[in-house]
Amino acid sequence: MHPTDSKGTPLLFRLMGERVLWNSITTLAGAALVSALLFFSFESSFISLEDQAGSLPWLLASDSTPEERIAIVAIDERSIADIGPWPWPRQVMARLVDSINEAGAQLQIHDILYPAGGRPNDDLLLAALARDGKSIIAQLPVLESQKGTLRSGVLTNPVTGLSCSASDEGLKLPVATDFIGSSDVFVPVPKGHIAPIIDADGAVRKVPALVCVDGEVFPALALAPFFQLINSEEWGAETVAGSGVFSPEHLITFKSYPGLEVPLDGDGNMRISFLKSPSSFSKISAIDLLNGNFDPGQLDNVIVLVGATAFGLDDIVPTPYSGSSPGVELQARMLSSILDDQVPFIPSGSVLLTVLFSVALALVCLHMATRRGRYASIGLSVMTVSVPFLAISLHGIMLVIYGLWIGWVVPALFGSLASALLLIVEHARVRLERARVVQNLTSYLPIETAKKVAFESPSSLIQAERCNVTLLSADLRNFSALGERRPPEESASVLHYFFTKVSEIAERHGGRVHEYKGDNVLVIWNGDGVAPAINALNASLEIEKEINLNLLEDSGVEGLEPLAVGIGIEQGPVLLGSIGPAHRRAHTLCGETVSVTLRIQELTADLSYPILIGEVASRYLQDVSLKSLGHYMLPGLITAHVLSTPSAYEEERHDKKAELTLLKGGLR
Repeated sequence: MHPTDSKGTPLLFRLMGERVLWNSITTLAGAALVSALLFFSFESSFISLEDQAGSLPWLLASDSTPEERIAIVAIDERSIADIGPWPWPRQVMARLVDSINEAGAQLQIHDILYPAGGRPNDDLLLAALARDGKSIIAQLPVLESQKGTLRSGVLTNPVTGLSCSASDEGLKLPVATDFIGSSDVFVPVPKGHIAPIIDADGAVRKVPALVCVDGEVFPALALAPFFQLINSEEWGAETVAGSGVFSPEHLITFKSYPGLEVPLDGDGNMRISFLKSPSSFSKISAIDLLNGNFDPGQLDNVIVLVGATAFGLDDIVPTPYSGSSPGVELQARMLSSILDDQVPFIPSGSVLLTVLFSVALALVCLHMATRRGRYASIGLSVMTVSVPFLAISLHGIMLVIYGLWIGWVVPALFGSLASALLLIVEHARVRLERARVVQNLTSYLPIETAKKVAFESPSSLIQAERCNVTLLSADLRNFSALGERRPPEESASVLHYFFTKVSEIAERHGGRVHEYKGDNVLVIWNGDGVAPAINALNASLEIEKEINLNLLEDSGVEGLEPLAVGIGIEQGPVLLGSIGPAHRRAHTLCGETVSVTLRIQELTADLSYPILIGEVASRYLQDVSLKSLGHYMLPGLITAHVLSTPSAYEEERHDKKAELTLLKGGLR
């Protein structure tokens, strides 16, 4: 009986389960540590991967609905081919501005710099841009530059109510020391900055909502319309910290546009949404607009973005949709997401959400690991491969539906690494347990049989094959009588010594023990012929000598015949395998050769020879001196068999007979 706990569970099983649990928890802790080290060691690479793959859900759920509030007037290759190289004359740009206004545009935003330097007809363009306050042009704070190396023109239209120093909410705006402003001529025209944040792969995924230059805060071009649409003379705004796990880190609110809130990250950046397909934005070639070859209804009461789309104008950036998208399209995307209140952002509780998701993955892995076996192997294998896709899917759902950029790399890295390490541990455990099982089984069964028992499912069929073998049967004579008179511990010690010695000697001569049965050992050599016959004979000679000299001389008991070892050897065909029902199989060795070998061994007691050899094995021992003992009917068999014994035993027997002396006593 095995000791049990209060619930009746064997203590051994409970302790094993606790050990597996703690091993799994330790592995998960190690996976968390390794994941953290990997992430912080290659942070930039992981973030780049997260940004690139994290945008794929936008492509899969791409919105092709036409954007009717925004239109793009493109300075494309066809326009440049017709009008001439960029920059175009001021009078051409003035005509373009007038054509947009005449088409009824609500506002036109130029993603174009009009730098200082003075050009002919600047006043003509100024008059067109300043008409009715319906135009906004670009200015460029340079975020990455050497201080004082690049300053031209002037920056205008700062935002009041904001400070360049860190706010109480922890928002610190980016600072630019240099800039490319517009010409002094265009000071009356409202402006917004186009300072991009260019990632390592050349893509633009974020834009600073606000940039500080010389202590003043300037808004992004995509935010400028919300100051200008109501013709406010002063652009005022505030930033507030978000509240709640799913809220943005910061929000910018407009004094002149109540109710509008734009989410910002901790660095004051807006993330660009790529949910809309490029085809949803209508584009009109600038030359068509100048020539009147367009439908005026396309621009009626819409916000018009004017920008370069030609490849030679250096305003091409990679996006998830294309490796060469025009920069003006990014402005259209930001403007559209602000109008829809769908600017994507990283929530304040992103770290907490990532930790919770990672913990959920850890619990799933832990459940699988503690179940062990095939469930753990298959489940952890699937987890290792599927966790990155699961993390991206969850990230994509939150991004497309709720506009939340949760991120996926950390849980994907941890989940895959954790499940992979647990899988390795599980495989190592299985291999160790299988090795232990096979090792234990080989203590009771032949190694081939032990492997079949360990690795193959049991069957109710006969699973055996015919083969030729050499058999040796060794038996302790008079052992049963010894067991009657001596304590069982002493009998067990004698039997243990006998089994151990026979096994060692047999294996040394290339044989293997097939079974221990009672006080008998059955040894088998694969194949028949000279080599196995000689090996069996040499083993029998060594067994007889080793056992008789070291055990049997001192094991006599008064009133009992002394123990003696008897060995029979024979060769021939047998059927080797397993039989019995699936729930209780038995390894068997059957056939005439087995019966003959066992009967030969039994006859050693009657003939007083320690070793007897059957006639088949004797044929292959031509180089060995054997003494034929004639034909004998073996017990239980109907055919006579010729038996032989090593000549040394016949000579020893003859010498002992010659030394017999008459003893006093006997029957009266």
